[in-house]
Amino acid sequence: MNLANRITVARILLVPIIMFFLLIKVKFPHIRIEEFSITYNQIIAATIFIIAASTDSLDGYIARKRNLVTNLGKLLDPLADKLLVTAVLVSLVEMGKVDAWIVIVIISREWAVTGLRQIALLEGTVMAASKWGKAKTAAQITAIIALLINNFPFTFVDFPFDVIASWAAAIITVYSGIEYFVKNKHVIDFSEKA
Repeated sequence: MNLANRITVARILLVPIIMFFLLIKVKFPHIRIEEFSITYNQIIAATIFIIAASTDSLDGYIARKRNLVTNLGKLLDPLADKLLVTAVLVSLVEMGKVDAWIVIVIISREWAVTGLRQIALLEGTVMAASKWGKAKTAAQITAIIALLINNFPFTFVDFPFDVIASWAAAIITVYSGIEYFVKNKHVIDFSEKA
């Protein structure tokens, strides 16, 4: 359990804390500025999410820089990312902030690509993250943050950035998933009998 893996585990442990602040049924005070309103628990959840999301690059950087890459890290890192994004997106559906179909599309892609990666590992192949995979992660995090903070500051100019970012995240997510399967179609042997 090296430093990089500890950071990854910390990201996993932050997931239930974020969900607690998003889904707790206690009346928290609101901050109001003209038409804009946000609760303190949303601000806390958004802050923790940003910290957790930023550790994704940090643990990978530390693992590579200090030569701490382990099989445990290879397993935990993508799992932590998916748990974080999935939990927050499901919470946002519960809060009525994002359409369920967008979340279903994103989660389906995430687990489909995870399955493909597992098949590749069994074949002794490591699937590297593509530029579209990285763009997908950035788009998802941007959309989630915009939704968590109630479209601040775009709400002041009546610009639905959070909605556009959600759609963009869904489209980029689907495209990057298709790209993974097209580039790695050799991994799946359809001729093999069960």
